[in-house]
Amino acid sequence: MSITFSKVSYVYSPGTPYEYRALDGVDLTLEEGKITAIIGRTGSGKSTLIQHLNALLLPNEGEIQILGRTIKAGEKPKNLKPLRKDVGLVFQFPEYQLFEETVIKDVIFGPKNFGVSEEDAKKKAKEALALVGLSEDIYEKSPLELSGGQKRRVAIADILAMDPKILVLDEPTAGLDPMGTKEMMSLFYRLNRQFGKTILIVTHDMEQVYQYCDDVVVLEDGKVRIHQDKDTFFRDAKECESMGILPPALIRMKEILKAKGFTLSENIHSVDALAEALREEVRNG
Repeated sequence: MSITFSKVSYVYSPGTPYEYRALDGVDLTLEEGKITAIIGRTGSGKSTLIQHLNALLLPNEGEIQILGRTIKAGEKPKNLKPLRKDVGLVFQFPEYQLFEETVIKDVIFGPKNFGVSEEDAKKKAKEALALVGLSEDIYEKSPLELSGGQKRRVAIADILAMDPKILVLDEPTAGLDPMGTKEMMSLFYRLNRQFGKTILIVTHDMEQVYQYCDDVVVLEDGKVRIHQDKDTFFRDAKECESMGILPPALIRMKEILKAKGFTLSENIHSVDALAEALREEVRNG
């Protein structure tokens, strides 16, 4: 199955002086079971796009097919509760999601809201908090008193506790230190590879995209400019730069070496592989 946007447009404040077309006739098919990066300049429509996936926003034009459901412009969606369980959205600002008195109550809320017993909800909450690297000593703290990185981890645990089929993440590692970022991205990768969850990530970090994602969607002025697999997308560093996207360091290094006369395979995807290719070329003269 796939997630399909067909001629989807969305306008903020229509009919007012503040009218703004955030999405403009978007046609896009996203494969389930992959990790897809949604990238683009600020204001390109990324956050607006992902909020359509569980009907937080409804299209002004067009329709969306997701998990066997249709969200169509001009029609009020039915059975939104199951959709919002299956499509878990983590906002860019975790404060938008955190509202309970304590961390454990916040994470328990989602499963209980979908009919899980108190006991099972607490078990799911503890499992989700452990997955994101939070220990029991914060369970009884207010989520709003935590550090920015801890708040983000709790917001992600909120969604994981509901066991969604599709996990949608808006800048999920903002505010995390480098080690926390690596741990979180490794978690998303494991959720995809081991448990088959579809992951959609809005990010500005091209190192994350290159290391963890399968496909890349570039939005520009509310339209899809590019939709490619990751390797094809990063093959042309100049095209990335023309869109204001800084290619990953490995790609930039390969471009520099090619300009100096080195012959390098397109299949080099790690620093170790690049070092080995350079050794081989120097050895062969």
